[in-house]
Order: sequence, then C-alpha cells, then structure tokens
Amino acid sequence: MNNIEFDKRHIWHPYTSATNPLPCYEVVAAKGVELTLASGEILVDGMSSWWAAVHGYNNPVLNQAAHTQIDTFSHVMFGGITHQPAIDLCRKLVEITPDGLNRVFLADSGSVSVEVAIKMALQYWACQGRSQKSKLVAPRNGYHGDTFAAMSVCDPVNGMHSLFQKSLIEHFFAPAPQTHFNQTWNADDILPMRDILEKHHHEIAALILEPVVQGAGGMRLYHPEYVKACRQLCDEFNVLLICDEIATGFGRTGKLFACEHAQISPDILCLGKALTGGYLTMAATICTDEVAEGTCVGEPGVFMHGPTYMGNPLACAVANASIDLILEGNWEHQIPQIEKQLQDELLPLRKFKSVADVRVLGAIGVVEMKQPVNVAQIQKTFVEQGVWIRPFGKLIYIMPPYIIEAKQLSKLTSAISCAIESLYPN
Repeated sequence: MNNIEFDKRHIWHPYTSATNPLPCYEVVAAKGVELTLASGEILVDGMSSWWAAVHGYNNPVLNQAAHTQIDTFSHVMFGGITHQPAIDLCRKLVEITPDGLNRVFLADSGSVSVEVAIKMALQYWACQGRSQKSKLVAPRNGYHGDTFAAMSVCDPVNGMHSLFQKSLIEHFFAPAPQTHFNQTWNADDILPMRDILEKHHHEIAALILEPVVQGAGGMRLYHPEYVKACRQLCDEFNVLLICDEIATGFGRTGKLFACEHAQISPDILCLGKALTGGYLTMAATICTDEVAEGTCVGEPGVFMHGPTYMGNPLACAVANASIDLILEGNWEHQIPQIEKQLQDELLPLRKFKSVADVRVLGAIGVVEMKQPVNVAQIQKTFVEQGVWIRPFGKLIYIMPPYIIEAKQLSKLTSAISCAIESLYPN
C-alpha cells in the first residue's frame, strides 16, 4: 500500500469525510513560498498553511531558533517553572500588543486561547460576585474555533457547528456587521448589538468578535467603526471585550493587530497561527491587569486552566524569532505591495457572472462565488497550474506568506482567474 492509499484508508484529515475523503497531495519539501509534491510538482502556496507561515517555509532564522532551543531543552512543565524563552516571548507580546494588555497566558492552539478567554471572562465576573453574568454575545458570521466553548460563540446557523447546537451553551448573537471596510460607516449597523446589551447586559460576561475580518465564517471585511462602537458599548454596559486576532494578528490586515484599525484595546486578546510563523502550535490569551487580578479574587484564588504543553520552550523560542522578524518591519512594505497587486489582479474578476463579490484587505484576497465550489475539482485544477489554494464553501481566497514575490502572487491570481473561467463559464 503506497502512502496516498494508506493515508486515504487510515488518516482522517480536517473537515473531510472518513468514507469519501477529499484527495490529498503528499508534500516532500517546502521552502520560501513553494511546496514540492512527491509527484514532482512545485506549487506556490497561497494559504500560508492556514494563515500561519507568514515568513514562508524553511526560514533560516526560525530554523536556527528551533535548533538552538532543542539542543538546550525542548520542554519543561510550566507549573512552578519558568524559562527564558517564555519570559522573552511574554515581554515582547506585552510590548507590541495594544495598550493595557499586560498579562499573558500561553496556550496550545487558537481554539484553546478562545476557551481560555471565555473561562477568564466567566471566572472574572464570578469572582466579583456576579456569577449571573455567564453568557456571551457575538456578531453572526463569526468563527472562533472547533472546541466546545469556541463553537458556542461561532455563528449558530451559518457556522460549521449546527450539528452540536443541542450540546452547546446558548449565547446571544447580533446580526453580522453590514458596512464593508471601505464603505461610509452606517451607525445603524451597531443598533442590534446595542439592543441586546441594553436588555441583557446583566447576564452577559463578554462580547467576542474578530476585529475587521470575519475569517472562516465567510471572509467578511467590515468597518472598523463597528469594532470601535463595540468597545464603547462594552464600557457603557460593563461587559468585557474579547478580540479574537488568531487569524489577523501580526500584520495580515496592514496593521500589526486588526483592532488598531479601530484604535481600540480589548480587555482580552487571543493570538495564534502566525505567532510561531507556522512552525509549532502555540497561542496566547492576553488580558488587562484588571481582568487578571479580578479573576483571582476569593475562591478558588487561581485561574482554573493549565495546558500540559503551556509555555513549551521550543515553541516560545521559535515565536520569539518570528516576532523579531516581524519587528524588523519588512511586513510594513510587503503588505501594501501585496494588497495593491491583489486589487489590480483580483478585482477585475467581478466581471464573471459566476462571481458574487471580490474583496481585498492587506494580504487577504477573497473571491466569493455565487455557488459553492467543488473543492476536489478546483483543487486539482490549481495543482495542475502549479499553485496551492484551498477554497471552502463559496469562497476562493488567498492569504500568502508575506515574502511572496510579485510573479509568484500573479501565478496565484492567474490560477484563480483560469479556474473560474474554465470551471464556471459565463
């Protein structure tokens, strides 16, 4: 049995049927922005491995950081022990994240960082003697992860988790923001959220949102004033604000953090994906001193969470190197160049009758089709054209590594255009 046959029979991939799995392509090497398949094809990667590998693959700086740390020690428990890689990482995160975020809780993955944020918010209010504040509110079309508390704040209808609704805690949902990023702000957009908070703030612990970009819930780009208005509402109604920047953190939208578009600071911030440059799974939940200290008042006196691999030194060392690369500032030149090229090369695809919308922000390019795409079919077409693009639903989107060159980016956009023209003729 060859590798692909074994994989198909025995390995269960994400969002894939066990009985009729999507085709898999075996990667044998990765360098820069290119993936080499076992069959010999070299593909330009348009996904940054689900938005994480912002510096590309086989980066010498990140490689060296990993080698140096693994030769020292790769892991120690974080309970009662600390170490330099974690101290350095947390120092950097406190310095570069929005004002007031001073306490860092290191976690295993993006979904876990959301779980931590939700538990933090609930325990905070319980320790204030207000345990009735046990619900959350979120805009519809949001996506925050696949674990249970994270699923409970994803869109309950249009999200990927409707099957589990009877097992999830029921929270409040406001209509998704409708004013697009570059449109004139319509203040009526925030009224449904205000209405929910006016009626239910006494039972709402936190408002959770993905600032400016709703990712896996539809790749929707919305107006920063909505985020600003949510911050104001949280202050007015005594509710914590959680910003999920797992997908948008570290420059993807053209700001170091997407909430900077709205010039606000949340009470709790979730980071992941690009944190280690796509090398190792790691996330961080960062909160204000008020939240951290308020969570530890009275019983039990400690925050009740502690992942086994929390503060993993190897992941911390690579994250430090990744953030250092970010802080060199190259992304500040790369992202606007990518954005301009995506606008030039993707926006004309609106001419196709099969295309519902095209939108671009920073290093994010989205082509929304009128009908769901056949993933296996279109992915085969992309591989034949020498690119790796992973659509979902109606969305063909790219979020390439920041180091991508203009000709490589054109290869991605051209492949999208050719695929639409050949598979969805007008």
